[in-house]
Parts: sequence; C-alpha cells; structure tokens
Amino acid sequence: MPRQVFLFERPVRFVAGTVGQPGDRTFYLQASDEAGRVISVALEKSQVEVLAERMSELLDEVATRATTVVPPDADVDDLDPLTAPVEEEFRVAAMGLAWDGEAQAVVVEAVAAGEEPIDEDAILSDADEGPDALRVVITPAAARGFVARARRVVSAGRPSCPLCSMPLDPSGHVCPRQNGYRR
Repeated sequence: MPRQVFLFERPVRFVAGTVGQPGDRTFYLQASDEAGRVISVALEKSQVEVLAERMSELLDEVATRATTVVPPDADVDDLDPLTAPVEEEFRVAAMGLAWDGEAQAVVVEAVAAGEEPIDEDAILSDADEGPDALRVVITPAAARGFVARARRVVSAGRPSCPLCSMPLDPSGHVCPRQNGYRR
C-alpha cells in the first residue's frame, strides 16, 4: 500500500495537547492549515517530552550559527484546546527532527506504527512505500512556541509523590517508601 504523508508547510497551528483527565490522558500532535484541514496523531507522553527537548536543543544549536536568527525561549501564547473533534489519524511509532537550512525551518515527522519495524531510512524520506507520516515544516519562532506549550502540557499531569516520585492519584496513593509494596 502506498505511503500517505500529511504535509503541512508553515501550518497555521502545530501543537501538542491532550484529551482526558490527568492519569487518563491521551496525548496528540495536531496540525492545521488555512484551508481548515486538521490532522491529529496520538503518541505517548514521553514522546512529547523528548520531542520538545530535542527541538529545543536543535534550535539552540542552530542559534549558534551566525547566518540564522533563532528567537530565544518563548512563552506559551497558544493555550487553546485541541481543535475538536480530535480524530486520531494514527498512533506514532517513531519521530524525526531536522533543520532545513534552505527553508530556514524545523522539520518534524511523526511516523505511524506498522506491522513491521520502522526502517530509520523511512523517516524524513520521500519514499513512495512505507508507513504513513505527518510532516510539519515550521519557523524557528513557531518551534519555540511548540516547545513551550509541549512542556506545559507534559507538566500539567498528576503531581509526583515527594517520597517515591510516583504520580499521586486523586483517589489515593500507596507509597512504597511508607511500607507500601511495588512490584
């Protein structure tokens, strides 16, 4: 089956967000364009966290080059919820991140899980065969905004127990450090 790549060059919006209550949230990357097309892909909290960290590192590295202007860390300016209805296009198995020097932009690609392991060469490639993908090309300023929002979304979960660092549930918490058991 041919590969479907959902391409968003300079989208109106590219954000990380969640649906559900802390402890039972589903994380999404969502991109939308001027034509009203909205694509949402599901992923794990840790994937959002790693993407934000790596994107920040990439922007810091690019900022050290004299020919590229990269804004400093940004505040979260997009606090709106994900565009409803949130319909999962696919679940993300792997991601790629790159700098396009010619376009002066960050390229993010989220690749769908498939029956076979993902070949690293398929990520950020224009091959006709392979897993479906969401590819987004954003400006450095938009990337800084994405990082700020992603970090906020990740940290908005359940607070951690001060003794064992496990998440505290509203219904209670059996702490292994207070003679509770964890296996």
